[in-house]
Amino acid sequence: MKDNQASLEKLRKVATEAALIRDVATDTAKREIFNRLQDHLNRLADEVERAMSGQAV
Repeated sequence: MKDNQASLEKLRKVATEAALIRDVATDTAKREIFNRLQDHLNRLADEVERAMSGQAV
């Protein structure tokens, strides 16, 4: 269970880092890529969290 929690925390951290990069990116295309990456990572983390709590994904 600790491994799952650590993985979840890592996903959230990487999503936060992607958002930080998005916020400082000057290129519109890069900004969009990091925005999509951050959104995708947050959705993955949400799914992992639901799976850990025993809810249907």
